Formats: sequence, structure tokens, C-alpha cells
Amino acid sequence: MKRFLIIALLVFTAKVMFAQGYTQAIGIRAGWISPGIEYRYYNSDKYSLKALLSFRNRGLQLHGITEFYKYDLFPFSYQLVFVYGAGIHAGFESWDEVTFDNNQRLANVQSSFLVGLDGLIGLEYLFYEAPVKVGIEAKPFFDVFGRYGFNVVLPDIAFTVKYLF
Repeated sequence: MKRFLIIALLVFTAKVMFAQGYTQAIGIRAGWISPGIEYRYYNSDKYSLKALLSFRNRGLQLHGITEFYKYDLFPFSYQLVFVYGAGIHAGFESWDEVTFDNNQRLANVQSSFLVGLDGLIGLEYLFYEAPVKVGIEAKPFFDVFGRYGFNVVLPDIAFTVKYLF
């Protein structure tokens, strides 16, 4: 029995150490407008589903994005991947509404529910030596509901780092 457990442990360890495939990723999105934490589930080599929890305008948004991959656009490196996709987001945002009453400045915190659509375009580099992907992406979005009503934001650019498992 002792020998069986040792052999099973060695086989399991070897499988984990030398496995090349991955089905999930978790990472951070370091951006100026909407930084956050992301989780990605790879359905195949061609596309994945991403859940992004972002922090914008003193609020919290949850994004659901479908991403597609093009591996053969760059003949000099197959590790460099073109990514594009689209999705939706919902959440809330807060801001201070400033009023003046008898020369006294009053700030009231206001908040609003928001819903909108996201786009995504970017480049990712997959390291073969470690289960890590780094990338740069632009995620333009527009809010349908929110503080400003219909609001379009184009330059939401971010640097991403993901751990693959």
C-alpha cells in the first residue's frame, strides 16, 4: 500500500509539472480608467469567456466578455496572440455633488446604477517557460445608464498579467 501511494504521488506530480494545457486563468488588469481582477475560462484554443471585476468612478462593475484569438497573424512569434471580443457590464458608480449654502460648501455623495456594452482588442504574449501571459489591451465601452446617461469611453487601455492553470 505504501508503494502504491508513493507511485501515485509521483505520477500525479509528473502530470502537473509537465502538463502543457490550461483551461483557466486568473490575473490583474492595471489600467488608468478601470483596473480590476479577471478570471478567464478557455473553452478552446479559439475563444474564452472572461469575468472582470473592475473599479471605476468610486464604484464597482462586473464585466462578462467573450474573447477570440488569432495565433497566426505574426509569423515571427507564435507566442504573440491577437485578442478581440465583446461583452456587457453592470454595476454602480459614486460621485460628490457639491452645493453652496450661505457660503458653506456642502458635498453630498450620489450614486447611480450603470449598464453598458464593452469591446476588447489587444495583444498577449504567452511564456512557454512559465504558465504566465502578459498583454496590453484596449477596452472601449459605453454606458447606457449611469451618471451621464449615454456615455462613450474609448481610451480604456490597460496592461494585464495572468496566471494560467
